[in-house]
Amino acid sequence: MPMTGNDATTSGLASAPAPPAESASPPPRRRGLTRRIATILFLLVAAFVLYEWVTFPDVAGLRKKNPTTTAFMEQRRARLRSERKGDALKQRWVAYDRISPNLRRAVIVSEDSSFYEHEGVDIDELKKSFETNLEKGKLARGGSTITQQLAKNLYLSPSKNPWRKVKELLITRALERELSKKRILEIYLNVVEFGERVYGAEAASRHYFNKPAAALAPQEAALLAGCLPSPRTMNPGAPNRRLRARQRIILSRMNRWGRYFEQQVLTAPPPPNAVEEVGEEEGAGEPSDETLPEETETAETDASATDATATDATAIPPTETGPVATPEEAAPKPVDEPPLEPPPPGGV
Repeated sequence: MPMTGNDATTSGLASAPAPPAESASPPPRRRGLTRRIATILFLLVAAFVLYEWVTFPDVAGLRKKNPTTTAFMEQRRARLRSERKGDALKQRWVAYDRISPNLRRAVIVSEDSSFYEHEGVDIDELKKSFETNLEKGKLARGGSTITQQLAKNLYLSPSKNPWRKVKELLITRALERELSKKRILEIYLNVVEFGERVYGAEAASRHYFNKPAAALAPQEAALLAGCLPSPRTMNPGAPNRRLRARQRIILSRMNRWGRYFEQQVLTAPPPPNAVEEVGEEEGAGEPSDETLPEETETAETDASATDATATDATAIPPTETGPVATPEEAAPKPVDEPPLEPPPPGGV
């Protein structure tokens, strides 16, 4: 039977070879460039990780040695020098037992009521802070623990850089792993800022109240602890309404739960890597007895307090450093002590 035209056309199409498929892989030159870029990125990341590992602070040395300065102190000195001002700071190291129990308790109830229970990071407090800040649309509540604050003070900066926050968490875990709760609190109380150029409990106590830290009364301790969130705008020597309100809350919590917190800190088990912690004697590495310069400096305005008269910290004359009384001689009589009972979580 003869083939029709359509059959011939179909047969020709069927027998025609298919065109070669185009290759899906990139040309060799492009593949080589991709490999080089990936190698460079890998080397950069490896170099960064190696640098961070080499420069990671040796927190284990803090078991026996007191820090002579902190990153925050050095940043403050640099800022003062850039403003052509003297860079003298007030700070004097004293042992844990030479800081009034009133101040130790006040700081715990106001800054980190779960200090004993967490391992450096209070997850519940972070969740509450996130929810509060999200609801108000601004940073209205912080969630940092005492250990996190110490890590930032000792080694980092106040910047909001995400990597800085990661480093803070890594250093926090190292501090909790290497040091006891008592040692962490001792270092914190000796280096934290209590006002313009005033660092540590002993310097603050002498600067504002003309007495050693061992002799602080509950009302004075509550003022010092209350100023910690904003020490340059809440002046314990001339407290504004916001600081007075915080003082009342802290005193109430001290009376109800302060002794409980203190006992938890003193009886906390040591970390796995800890050995006996013995800090240097008082005065070791202290830049403390320098007096503030005569010039005055206006503190930053506290926008959240209606009557926040940002009083210059140098308006209160520096006190003379004399012999420090022992806790037995100088410490005030304890306040009414309630039965020991655990408090609810959360700070002031």
